[in-house]
Amino acid sequence: MRFTRTLGLAWMLAGLPFTLWAADIKVISSTGMSTMFKQLLPVFEQSSGHKVAISYDTSNIILRRLQGGETADLVILTAPLIDQLTQQGKVVSGSRVDLARSGIGVAVREGAPRPDISNLENFKALLLQAKSVTYTATGASGIYFAGVTDKLGIGPVIKAKAITPAGGHVAELVAKGEAEVGIQMVSEIKGVPGAVYLGPLPADIQLFTIFSAGMLSGSQAVAPAQALVQFLTSPAAIKVYEASGMER
Repeated sequence: MRFTRTLGLAWMLAGLPFTLWAADIKVISSTGMSTMFKQLLPVFEQSSGHKVAISYDTSNIILRRLQGGETADLVILTAPLIDQLTQQGKVVSGSRVDLARSGIGVAVREGAPRPDISNLENFKALLLQAKSVTYTATGASGIYFAGVTDKLGIGPVIKAKAITPAGGHVAELVAKGEAEVGIQMVSEIKGVPGAVYLGPLPADIQLFTIFSAGMLSGSQAVAPAQALVQFLTSPAAIKVYEASGMER
């Protein structure tokens, strides 16, 4: 509670807009930002008077939802997908705002051994020794990781013991003991009770993903959505991203 009050005060002192009229803002966001938004959005709502209705999904599922006709005011996805949606006319041209970037990390269950995975050989050994490995089937990190295992020559072995949910936090499966090793964005691993962030992927196979906001065409809450984006790029918000393992 103290953190929330401090963050809200920091936002208002930073000169971000405070409105006397309330609006409902519909947001569709990648799960990669969910940990931070659970902290930030209540502060925005309290300080602005606006209400945010947000749903989370993996990148490819969000694309299908939007291409299937679902509407919202703001979408938060990887930067290349925001650009793709802009080219399709679904995101307003020039509205992309980069929020933060995250690398891919490794999760193990609390109490499990914590081997050194700073080099490629050690990381490869961990994957081969693990009884099960989990990563998302439709998220950017999972799709990338599947390609990495193929390049390392262990793709078939890993796929044979892989648990690949369509979305969600794979660290939750690790915490429950349903999977031994989890691979996902660092920001999605941190903050999951019962799971431990073991470390990032080795530098030579690491991938950093930029998460960006884009205004969806046809939004009926343009000014409130712009205020939300301004808040999500404020110094106080950046501190929350950094605490969750992201970079600005």
